[in-house]
Amino acid sequence: MKIPSPHDLGVHKLLKPLRPLISPIVDWPAKQRLRAAVNIADLRQCAKMRAHKMVFDYLDSGADDEIILRRAKDAYSELEMHYHVLSGLQPPLDLSTKVFGCDVKLPFFACPTAGNRMFHHEGESAAAAAAAHHGTLYGLSSLGTTSIPDIAKICPGPKVFQLYVWKDRGLLQEVIKKAKDGGFDALALTVDFTWYGNRERDIRNGFTIPPNYSLKQIIQAIQRPAWTWDFISNDAYTYANINKDVPADSLAAFVNSQINPAFNWDDAEWLMKEWNGPAAIKGVVRPDDAKRAVQVGFSTMWVSNHGARQLETSPATIDVLPSIREAVGPNVEIILDGGVQRGTDIAKALALGADSVGCGKPYLYGLAAGGTEGVIKALNILKVELDRAMGLLGVGTVDELKKKGPSLIKRRVSGTSVRDFPYPGPNGCC
Repeated sequence: MKIPSPHDLGVHKLLKPLRPLISPIVDWPAKQRLRAAVNIADLRQCAKMRAHKMVFDYLDSGADDEIILRRAKDAYSELEMHYHVLSGLQPPLDLSTKVFGCDVKLPFFACPTAGNRMFHHEGESAAAAAAAHHGTLYGLSSLGTTSIPDIAKICPGPKVFQLYVWKDRGLLQEVIKKAKDGGFDALALTVDFTWYGNRERDIRNGFTIPPNYSLKQIIQAIQRPAWTWDFISNDAYTYANINKDVPADSLAAFVNSQINPAFNWDDAEWLMKEWNGPAAIKGVVRPDDAKRAVQVGFSTMWVSNHGARQLETSPATIDVLPSIREAVGPNVEIILDGGVQRGTDIAKALALGADSVGCGKPYLYGLAAGGTEGVIKALNILKVELDRAMGLLGVGTVDELKKKGPSLIKRRVSGTSVRDFPYPGPNGCC
């Protein structure tokens, strides 16, 4: 017999009128921590202090032993930045570029991620508002907890809609139509989620959406009053872009019934014809797959390993990026995500062949730490760090960084010596 949840009992309806009085009190410590944060690592700690342990670990974890989760971050530290001096730059620098053919003010953006309202009741709305604030791309997951029309109202700028490999072609057609009607500029098909990764922190925590109200989870909820008040004083969330009648606690069953491991290149080609617009294949780490994706009709290669949450010991995305660029040539758009924690990471990715960079965990830490304010701060931290890195490198624009990039980035060898990164330069040589 299922134990009724607070939402089943209508507790949120009784508590909602009290939010203006109680929320500022319970959120005060979290807001103070958020305002004191100076980098993404600080935001991670802010998120850990505010969010339910089960929720934070879901956000923070990787697959199996989390080897690639660590490697993905460490790979950036193996790349040195060999800067020019006396470049004569005059601030402010130009961080603008194009993504999916759309003008944006920043060469990075918040990746589409599922279930944002489990971290903070503002959910995807906070990330969309932050994207609008910074003038950059916004990515919405098909497992988002905020509807496409609501996102369109908050973020009128460039948007990409992420789609999974569902079995039901009717469902695919339905969400594609919603995305088109909602003014989304591009589609991103996630192809590295045909099986669910082994995320052992979730297993140890007994992770469920929403919490299953075990004694352990109740105790952990008491220890995180800001998150708990936020959760129980707002409406229960659903996955608004697949089926509003699918409650959050039925998500796992729905996904397991709909994800299609048999989805293949022919299905992808059909999908490209249905969408008939700019589209990315998200989850590419091999040059041969990238070449085939171009042939199928994808305009953009999205180099990603699903945040190190799927196949353990898959490659760090920054390590395979140059080979993807070499495979598809200079004119195919490339997006990279994975392991990004600093603006210097973004600069390295742009220098080594990416046209833009997606960030997942950094903005979700901000969201879990403080809603819209937290996401705006996360993106601003990365913006300031990227601006500083470009200035110190001696490049004044994103285009200049991409053009000169191969000469600026060198890989450490044996801990002391360095060599050029194997990436074709302007004349086709390293």
